[in-house]
Amino acid sequence: MNRSRLKRSKSAGRLFQILIALFLYSPIFIMIVFSFNASKSRTHWAGFTLQWYRELFRNTLVLESLYTTLALAVLSALIATLIGTAAAVGLHAMKKRPKQAMLTLNNIPVVNPDIITGVSFMLMFVVVINALAGFWGGLSLGFWTLLLAHISFNIPYVILSVMPKLRQLNKHLYEAAMDLGASPFRAFYKVILPEILPGVMAGLMIAFTLSIDDFVISYFTSGTEVQTLPVTIYSMTRKRISPEINALSTLMFLAVLFLLILINALQVRDAKRHTRKDSVAGNI
Repeated sequence: MNRSRLKRSKSAGRLFQILIALFLYSPIFIMIVFSFNASKSRTHWAGFTLQWYRELFRNTLVLESLYTTLALAVLSALIATLIGTAAAVGLHAMKKRPKQAMLTLNNIPVVNPDIITGVSFMLMFVVVINALAGFWGGLSLGFWTLLLAHISFNIPYVILSVMPKLRQLNKHLYEAAMDLGASPFRAFYKVILPEILPGVMAGLMIAFTLSIDDFVISYFTSGTEVQTLPVTIYSMTRKRISPEINALSTLMFLAVLFLLILINALQVRDAKRHTRKDSVAGNI
C-alpha cells in the first residue's frame, strides 16, 4: 500500500513539474514559432518564412542597439569581474564579523528592486552632471552612465560566484607559495587564480547575461543618446507589434540559453574535478 501511494505521489509530482514547465515556457515557444510566420498576424499561421529575420538585420536602429548592448555587456562584465574578484579575495581575508557585515551590504543590490536601483542611479548621475557642469560642459546621460550602472549591479553577483571557490581553497597554499619565493602577485596568479577560475568565469558569464538582459536600470540611465536592445524593444512595442520583435526576442533567448548552459557545464565540470581530487586524496 505504501509503495503504491509513493508511486502515485511521484507520478503526481512529475505531472505537476510538466505542467509548470508548460506554463513557463509555452509563451516563449509560441513566440519562437511565430517569428517564422509568413503573416503579421499573431493568431493565424500563414506558412514558414525567414523574412522577419532578414528585415531585422536590415533595421539600423536594432543593429545600433545590438552593438551598444554587446559593447556594454562585454565591458561591464570584464570590469565587474576584475573588481568583484579582487573584492572577493579581500573579503575572504577579513575577520568573521566584518566579513559578514560586508557580505550583507553586498547582498542588498541583489535583492533590491531594479526600479529603485535605476531611479537611484539616475538621480545620482544627474546630481554629478549638474555639479560638474561648470568644469566639464556637455556631460549628459549616455553610454558612460550605462557602463557605470551595469558595472555596479554586476559586481555583487561576481563576488557571490567567487566566494564559494575561495572557501574551498586550502588556506596554506598562498603562504606555501610565498615561502617558496613567489611574490604576492605571482603567488595569487599562479596558485590562487587557477583554483578559483571556474567561479571567476561563472561570475563573468552571469554578469554578461544580466547586462544583456537588463531593461529597468538601462531605461533610467541611458538618456536619449544611446539605447540598449531591451529599451529599443520596449519602444517598438508601444506601436503595433512587428514580427521583427519576435525574431529579435528569439535570438536573445537563444543567446542567453546558450550562456546558461555553458555556465552549468562549467559548474558540473568543476564539481567532477573536485570529486576526483577528493577521491585521489582519500586513496593516498
